[in-house]
Amino acid sequence: MSNISWARVDPDAVPRILTADVPGPKSRALNARGTRHMIGYSSQVTLCPVVFEKGHGVTLTDVDGNVYIDFSSGIYVTTLGHCHPKVSEAVAFHARNLMNCHDFNTPVKVALLEKLAEIQPWDLTGAQFYDSGTTAVEAGLRVCRAATGKTEFISCYMDFHGKTGHAVSLAKMNPTGGAGRAQGFYLVPRPYPYRPMFTKADGSIDTDAYLAFYVEFVEQATTGNVAAFVVEPVQGWAGSIFPPDDFFPKLRRFCDERGILLMADEVLTGMGRTGAFFAMEHWDARPDVVTIGKGFGNGFPVTAMLVSDRYKESINRISASTSYGGNPMACAAALASIEAIQEEGLLENAQRLGTYFEKRMAALKEAHPIVGDVRGKGCLLGVELVKDRETKEPFPEAGKEVYQRAFRKGLAWVPAGHILRMSPPIVMDLEVAAKGMDLIEEAIAEVEAAFGY
Repeated sequence: MSNISWARVDPDAVPRILTADVPGPKSRALNARGTRHMIGYSSQVTLCPVVFEKGHGVTLTDVDGNVYIDFSSGIYVTTLGHCHPKVSEAVAFHARNLMNCHDFNTPVKVALLEKLAEIQPWDLTGAQFYDSGTTAVEAGLRVCRAATGKTEFISCYMDFHGKTGHAVSLAKMNPTGGAGRAQGFYLVPRPYPYRPMFTKADGSIDTDAYLAFYVEFVEQATTGNVAAFVVEPVQGWAGSIFPPDDFFPKLRRFCDERGILLMADEVLTGMGRTGAFFAMEHWDARPDVVTIGKGFGNGFPVTAMLVSDRYKESINRISASTSYGGNPMACAAALASIEAIQEEGLLENAQRLGTYFEKRMAALKEAHPIVGDVRGKGCLLGVELVKDRETKEPFPEAGKEVYQRAFRKGLAWVPAGHILRMSPPIVMDLEVAAKGMDLIEEAIAEVEAAFGY
């Protein structure tokens, strides 16, 4: 059994909404002051601009005293819950003793390197630490180029890899206000079981057809100079989209046959969120380069790039060090997070929660006609809303309404247009998870009634 008593909360006491409206008056006033200066808030904020003041375990409290169940984890970051005591104490200790010393080794850095070698199931023996996911991704791209002598990259539509130049060029985004992606970056479709591009005669998704498309694409659309195929194991920003189980083993073979590296961006999916330290473990597909972040430091900005033993010397050729990456506080947060996962049985708890969510979301789909698809592993979940199950037409108006209604009832979570994303902390217990799902179901039922379903 997991040891998560520190994070437990009385399910009858949450959520607790004290104000007549959400956001409450103090949130509205502070938000008005902040938006005079800061531009570019996420949709999560603009759709329900509460101002949070504190968090503990699986709850968040705003400046008006409203208490929310957290199904967001700070957008997949506080995987171990807010202010995990082991992580907080580790950061505080190093904040008092040594905050930074560039990239010199420290005892806590060495311990973290050894811990990473212990938990990863592959031969990722080369490592570097950074302070953001996009920086780790950029470093991974440079390593792939150095290791192969090639310059081009293939990635997938609707994957997300960060917000700096080349990381953005991996995604279907507008990277520079209309200037387009960097040269040598190619986008291909990836299997989306609910909305497949290629199907078999029986209507099921045809993974082999996607791989055949990649073969033809490399031969006809690229210069043949592809360094790496870069993928999210699970598409997060696109709406918690999971591939068919046979996709990654086949993609691994595709890359091996062409001398292309496989780079897995586990910034969102790693460190226990899916019930394994790395999501790629679910498909037994060995990556050559891995990036991790978000839950890696449970809120402290620390990320990493891991490189297989075969290519790790390429790290020396890219000037890999950074000013903040691997500082003692960052390493302490990451080490404490991994140790907490191990000591508290949190991989098992994530799996237990995943089993519950799978059953509850299946019932949700059965009961509500606007729920077109549900999916998830562990505590990485998605609900896709549609206007009609036959046509599968997206229902973004309902997505916005369901998100806002559930938030006002006391659920902090994540929108993605017509897809609702859930990433509760893996320290949550089943009773609180059930309360969160109750709020979602209530909101869906209200929206169905409002739209005449």
